[in-house]
Amino acid sequence: MAKLKTSFFCQNCGSQYSKWQGQCNACKEWNTIVEEIIEKEEKSSWKPSTSEVKKATKPLKIAQIDGALEVRMDTIDGELNRVLGGGIVPGSLILLGGEPGIGKSTLLLQISLKLPYKTLYVSGEESQKQIKMRAERITSSGDNCYILTETKTQNIFKQIQEIEPEIVIIDSIQTLHTDYIESSPGSISQIRECTAELIKFAKETNVPVILIGHITKDGSIAGPKILEHMVDTVLQFEGDRNHVYRILRSLKNRFGSTAELGIYEMQGSGLREVSNPSEILLSHRQEELSGTAIASTLEGMRPLMIEIQALVSTAVYGTPQRSTTGYNAKRLNMLLAVLEKRAGFRLGTKDVFLNVTGGISVDDPAIDLAVVASILSSNEDVAVSKDVCFAGEVGLSGEIRPVNRVEQRIQEAEKLGFATIFVSKYNKIATKYPGIKIIMVSKIEEVVEQLFS
Repeated sequence: MAKLKTSFFCQNCGSQYSKWQGQCNACKEWNTIVEEIIEKEEKSSWKPSTSEVKKATKPLKIAQIDGALEVRMDTIDGELNRVLGGGIVPGSLILLGGEPGIGKSTLLLQISLKLPYKTLYVSGEESQKQIKMRAERITSSGDNCYILTETKTQNIFKQIQEIEPEIVIIDSIQTLHTDYIESSPGSISQIRECTAELIKFAKETNVPVILIGHITKDGSIAGPKILEHMVDTVLQFEGDRNHVYRILRSLKNRFGSTAELGIYEMQGSGLREVSNPSEILLSHRQEELSGTAIASTLEGMRPLMIEIQALVSTAVYGTPQRSTTGYNAKRLNMLLAVLEKRAGFRLGTKDVFLNVTGGISVDDPAIDLAVVASILSSNEDVAVSKDVCFAGEVGLSGEIRPVNRVEQRIQEAEKLGFATIFVSKYNKIATKYPGIKIIMVSKIEEVVEQLFS
């Protein structure tokens, strides 16, 4: 029996050391270095057939490279297609991360049952009967979907050679292990080696592989950071368990934009695609209430109308509270300072609570104007009309700065029936919109005068 070799790995970043030490030199974290048993052999878990063995790649001039667009695989899911950039690219590796219980397995099982391609769904966390019960709740079809419960990569590749699927889904990468690494499943070495084997399989056979990844308590994907560098696409599935809506974001995409957003609604029969997210993000209220304002924002190519809620009250304790949900707390403090300095509102002794409805997080600076309007509305206890929306960035000197693609925002507001929209005076608007009144403002004092005079 060959002597086992051991090495020390950082569980946070994956750096390797010859001996144990308290602090990792790469990521500066303490007590993250553990000893793992490794065995280095020149073996290959994935053994392609003779017809799949390719010759060594030769260098080509850039003019000689075939520039034809890669044909993408339609997922029959409009939201996932949008986030991926039009569909799944053959031979790509996609990593889907999210909190426990958020719906990652439900989403991929639902998609695998709908796909017109032969799909192999490999689960290392649930039995075949458990997956069958969930599949019956989601849909009655699924003739092209094969279910395999296995955690050993060598056995998975044997079944792949027999079934020859067109898409492979792994749930999850942290449960897999290979014979060529002696450490336990979920360790840095196992995750890295199993992912490398799957990448080799995907690139040699042109079969796309979708991986589910666990996340740590701080929200990052568990395992070495190199895992996110190895894959082609990293998707984040997020949402609040107290809300029924789930958001699919692209954190990395070699084949498309990372600014796109997909929205789902969690139901008893699975996840439903939300084609018009503005309807779910706006409250359907009859009477007008103070402290609310509607902002026009963009996520990728999709315009959204979201509701901003603010509550301003006298501070009971000595230090005023500043609390935000779905918005940057530092940017809120900046806007409050601008209101006190430029508009004369004394908010330094008051508590300010801000909430973006729907359980989503927004970092578009174009919602600054709606945040200011909601704060002033709550402070003055005067309601902003529900037919008014806002699209503008607020600068440090109180000026209303222009935002990008303002005409797309105006079109969405007009389509949803808003009567008035506030935009920056410095935006160039070439098209006329007869269905909506456009108010051009240059300073925050003009907004206050228009709303509360």
